[in-house]
Amino acid sequence: MASGDWQRRLADWLRGRQGPDDLATFCVNVAIVVVVVNLFARTSWLGWVALALVVYAMFRIQSKNLGSRARENEAFLNALGPVRPWVQNPRAAWAELRSYKHARCSSCKQKVRVPRGKGKLRVTCPRCGTKFEVRS
Repeated sequence: MASGDWQRRLADWLRGRQGPDDLATFCVNVAIVVVVVNLFARTSWLGWVALALVVYAMFRIQSKNLGSRARENEAFLNALGPVRPWVQNPRAAWAELRSYKHARCSSCKQKVRVPRGKGKLRVTCPRCGTKFEVRS
């Protein structure tokens, strides 16, 4: 057997499968945190929770039902919505919060970023073109 043969066979097996997405990665990361907590808590059910999370993540990664997994991942990302920047990069989210204010368009609810400390500004919505005033 050639040295690259197993890589080709693995690539053939993974073809058409979901692969890791945000929800699977989140499940694995939570499982790691649960295992670390279990090192100190010493309860058997935490180990089972971690194992269940890893098994679910592996199921998602190996699934060929791409539509269902994509819908589940999208629902997860929508639920995570406003918290996501703080989880991914808290330093950048904090700098963004200090430098900019986020306003919503009154007609289409589009978020518009406005620099802080400029007083009352007249903003044009990039989506619908409505003009509205915002205090920064």
